[in-house]
Amino acid sequence: MELKDIIKDYKERYQLTNDDIAARIGVTKSTVSRWISGDVKRIQEETLQRLNELLGFDITPILKGTAVHYSRPILGQVKAGYNMYVDECKTGDIQVSETDYLAGDYFLKVNGDSMSGSGIMDGDLVLVKQCSSVHNGQIAVIIVGEEVTIKRIIQKPDLLILEATNPLVENRYYTPNDIENLPVKIIGRVIYSQTYF
Repeated sequence: MELKDIIKDYKERYQLTNDDIAARIGVTKSTVSRWISGDVKRIQEETLQRLNELLGFDITPILKGTAVHYSRPILGQVKAGYNMYVDECKTGDIQVSETDYLAGDYFLKVNGDSMSGSGIMDGDLVLVKQCSSVHNGQIAVIIVGEEVTIKRIIQKPDLLILEATNPLVENRYYTPNDIENLPVKIIGRVIYSQTYF
């Protein structure tokens, strides 16, 4: 992976323009354009430090052509069940492959067994891609009012179903009015689950 790939990925992931990135780092728009085109190989130390802070990891090894270690943060817990309240707090980082780094944004620790039928067990870490919608049948992280949960999303014309894959746990059903007023919001898609023994 090169600097241009990292900047392009960051732009797409957070839906930013070259102007947005330039403003956050304190460089010109044309500098960001040169990074993306691959014309720039060296970055001043102060700019590099701000770029590292923005991206969330040290890109110095990439610029030097040496091995890079990628990581994603663990941002607290999510209930595979119900009645767990939103409480985002970073509890550490996990080293990941470049593929996983590009696939997901953060990890959450699973509390509960409502998704055991999908292989998501109590105590697992799930890699989550930040997003506001998913395809029918995908597993998502959802905020319902002040609760946060992991469920399979089933979308019907006038009904949203949060489906548990453990037959002992009830599904939940939400009308468009519920979705608007509670609210019910998708905040990410589960990419995979890591089981720890």
